Amino acid sequence: MDNDREPSPGLRRLLAALEYPSLLIGKLAAWLILPLTGALVYEVTSRYIFNKPTIWAYDMTYMLSSAVFMLGAAYALQKGSHVRADFLLALLKPRWQALMDAAMYVVLYFPAMALFFMVSLRFARQSWMQHELYPQSPWMPPIYPLKAVIPLTIFLLLLQGVAELIKACWVIRHNKPFQNKESQS
Repeated sequence: MDNDREPSPGLRRLLAALEYPSLLIGKLAAWLILPLTGALVYEVTSRYIFNKPTIWAYDMTYMLSSAVFMLGAAYALQKGSHVRADFLLALLKPRWQALMDAAMYVVLYFPAMALFFMVSLRFARQSWMQHELYPQSPWMPPIYPLKAVIPLTIFLLLLQGVAELIKACWVIRHNKPFQNKESQS
């Protein structure tokens, strides 16, 4: 086994294709921070300077922040930003780290994500069919677009999970960390 070997161009293209949706959606979702900030500034200004609170700003801020959080989840997984027990894994050689990662993806991650995906599809579909509104708010904004973000997020997490599993399998085979040139920028 050649430990100096780099991932093949074909493997890099496959990973790039799997990771592209996570990267694209994650970067696009980051732009939601602008209207989120705008709504917060408008509400604070309206409430505390003009003594005229809005009925819509709170709803907009929790919906936008929820969308940013969910749509950025797969991007965070690709960038290695999720919370994990690295202090334990750091003690292991790359192959053993990858074996642990691969086992966790196969045994825990994929079954859970598949179940969540199926349930969230039904959840979002029902909400869209009813054109569900958020009744806890006097504004009663539509909530079904936000609920549709849930299965999209899980789908992106599944795609990114496949990419992470492929990287772990490469590390198991070559016993060296996977260097993803595209994600180092």
